[in-house]
Amino acid sequence: MTYVYLKTGSFSDESTDLTVDTIPLNVTSVGVSVSKTIPAFPIPFSGIVTGESVTAALDLGMATKNIDLSGFISETTVRKTRTPVSGGAEVNTALTYTAHEIAQMIASGVDSTGLQDNQSMNELVILMPSKVSNNYGQVTERLVPFNFASRGAAGFGDNIGVSYKGSSFPDNATDTGLTGFIRSFSFNMEAEAIDLSFSMQFEVAIIGP
Repeated sequence: MTYVYLKTGSFSDESTDLTVDTIPLNVTSVGVSVSKTIPAFPIPFSGIVTGESVTAALDLGMATKNIDLSGFISETTVRKTRTPVSGGAEVNTALTYTAHEIAQMIASGVDSTGLQDNQSMNELVILMPSKVSNNYGQVTERLVPFNFASRGAAGFGDNIGVSYKGSSFPDNATDTGLTGFIRSFSFNMEAEAIDLSFSMQFEVAIIGP
């Protein structure tokens, strides 16, 4: 799977170019997990009265969403917006990095904070095929970012009961993907290997400040 990207904090929300301030990943497997958190309380004596025990659950709208990635890091040309080492204006320059340099770059980004825009990576884009638009129209198959949004406007479509939408179902490849942070990243430097195997866990979240 080649349509997976990590966006750095420098990526512009207005940009339609996925080749600038992104790191493409050669991903062979994407695992998506959603864990819902619902406090549950067994009701005392319910089995005595009804002959069947009852557990009460309170849905507070809490869930943890994780993306597990595995694949290979290869030599890659990356265009990053950065200030030259000697100072001066911001530029984006296409430079070819070895697999080891790409792995080091990602590890450095995981070790940084959101204050370091050129290092941190706060968005994961996984392009998936889609034939139905956000307004339920049948369209020619195209690639859009995977996210957890439902189709339709707030209060309509699949969003009945939703008063405010935090995100929308994407219609374009350059729409926002999954925002959050890299929970863990590991890679292996093996003898005489050109490509490096890696695994990564990305947690969907709203990052502050």
